[in-house]
Amino acid sequence: MADVVQYRLERMVDELDDLEQRGIFSRREIAEIVKQRRKFEYRLKRPCPLKQDFLAYVEYETQLDALRRLRKKSVARELTKQGNKKLKKSKSDFAGMLRILEIYELALKRYKGDIDLWFRYLEFCRIRKNGKMKTALAKVIRFHPKVPGVWIYAAAWEFDHNLNVAAARALMQEGLRVCPTSEDLWVEYLRMELTYLNKLKARKVALGEDEGTLTRDPKSSDEKQWREENKDLFMSLGEKEEGDDNDGSNVGSDQAEKKQELFAEHGMNIFKTVYGGAVEAVPSSLSLRKRFLEILEGTNLSDYEDTCKEILNDAKRDFSSQPEFWDWLARRECDLENGQGISKEVLIPRLEKAVQVYEEALKKMPSGTTFSLYANFLTAIVAPKEGETNIIGPSGQAVNYIPHLLSVYERAESMGCITEDLACKHVSLHLQLRQLEEARKLAAKLCSGKLAESVELWVLRITIEIRYITRSSPTPSDADSQTLFELLQQILMKVSVSKSDNLWLKVLKFYANQRQYFDKLVEISVVTLVRDGGSENGFSLSSAIVSFVLQKDGIQQARDMYKRFLALPHPGLALHKHCIDLETNLASIGDKDGLISARKLYESALATYDQNVSLWQDYYRMETKMGTSEKATAIYWRARRVLKDASEFVTSPDML
Repeated sequence: MADVVQYRLERMVDELDDLEQRGIFSRREIAEIVKQRRKFEYRLKRPCPLKQDFLAYVEYETQLDALRRLRKKSVARELTKQGNKKLKKSKSDFAGMLRILEIYELALKRYKGDIDLWFRYLEFCRIRKNGKMKTALAKVIRFHPKVPGVWIYAAAWEFDHNLNVAAARALMQEGLRVCPTSEDLWVEYLRMELTYLNKLKARKVALGEDEGTLTRDPKSSDEKQWREENKDLFMSLGEKEEGDDNDGSNVGSDQAEKKQELFAEHGMNIFKTVYGGAVEAVPSSLSLRKRFLEILEGTNLSDYEDTCKEILNDAKRDFSSQPEFWDWLARRECDLENGQGISKEVLIPRLEKAVQVYEEALKKMPSGTTFSLYANFLTAIVAPKEGETNIIGPSGQAVNYIPHLLSVYERAESMGCITEDLACKHVSLHLQLRQLEEARKLAAKLCSGKLAESVELWVLRITIEIRYITRSSPTPSDADSQTLFELLQQILMKVSVSKSDNLWLKVLKFYANQRQYFDKLVEISVVTLVRDGGSENGFSLSSAIVSFVLQKDGIQQARDMYKRFLALPHPGLALHKHCIDLETNLASIGDKDGLISARKLYESALATYDQNVSLWQDYYRMETKMGTSEKATAIYWRARRVLKDASEFVTSPDML
């Protein structure tokens, strides 16, 4: 290995001598360059070099070559000031690029399947224009013919940089034969064909043989219709009367129109051909139809409106069973993204069209998803999210859609399509409208129906009940507390602890200062923990109760409480860790019982989780900081003996 590295370094002698003779690098800098290159070469010659080794070498050589070019420009300026001739190109001008190419080739021989590395290589060849691009593209296509991005990249280079449209078209068509289901390939192929046609059109216009363009004016159809209806207001100052038209000008305009129509018809034929092939190859993709429609809307091809309607009708025929299609169609009707700045006289009819689309969707396929998308659309009008501007504006028109939104929620419930998300949003809407009584009644009704075990809905209901009973006084009456507790018993005993963490936290906080009900909650928690078991990580109900008891009654009661939970069949690792942290914190401030209790807790946890490496590490750290060296050493060797794989424990920084 050393001989090979030495040989490769000796091949750099001429290049380095040239750099020193020209004054680009000093002898000391060249020695540092040799040192760095030797380090990289040794890394590449080891049995299994990493991809990162090759990339680090490339990065170093790239920065070095950039520095060489800057230094060369500086030296050239100095020579020019002195009246000397310009620097001629020499071996050092090409050596850096050739070395980077060599490193990339070595990397690609080992990592042929790494597509990211291939694209790095292609980008380097494209930027440096070293004449290797065609060879590199041929190689990557041979190794990765199933990657659509490879064909797109190759065709784009032929089209944009090599200016070879025939080669680009051949690559795209070959790519479509190999990857017929690639949406990106179909879309980029259409873009390429239309771009080429537009370039031909622009060339004709530049030569004075044609006029116009194939791109569409971005003005909205509503604005164009208004301008058409009021075209008298936009009459040109130089426009002649009808009887003054020149016959020659009429002939010229007719010819220009025919040429314009010829290009537009040819473009539409291309579009229909590619669209037909794409739909046949990927018939189940709605996103592909959307992208083709977006491209068509940006062009000025013949029969544009008829083709758009045809695409929409085909999509409605094929995707009418998908709620996402109806949502897209409705939002397309009103064009919410471009709604800003449009007058309300234009925007309101658009919104009505969108509502009609949603209503048609509900007639054909009523479902929870359809209702949810419909409600989201209306919510964006009534109450836009933070940072978004109200589409209709501050005029108060949005208020008119609130009853409609409420009726959508009610219809979803009456048709049996109500979901947990819809129910929560329905209740939340009443809260936003400051209708606490209506929200309370609705939550009670929904929690007693098919969503009786919905935890999110119960959390919302309990929140409303707490607000209701504390609306006049922060301290609830005994009757209100009893009523609320009876409600809680219905859900807490049914749902597992892992799904009701937020509900438990809210309830524990509310009853923290009411001993009678807090004790009852503890009893309920014991029953549910015996049934479901404790948590290994994340939220732990028993840990939360211990924390509340610690804050309210002190450490002794907290110890009694966690001992009670630890005596259950499966208390869980999360409780052990929480109690260990509690006792460790007490030991760190001088509590003598804290260290003893922490040791007992560690032993209790290790009796069940003896293969948990982090538990052994924490135990060892605690003894190292607070205990004795003898105990720490005993734990170290005990862990090595008990753990089946002690490598992670031994290599930990604390163990070294």
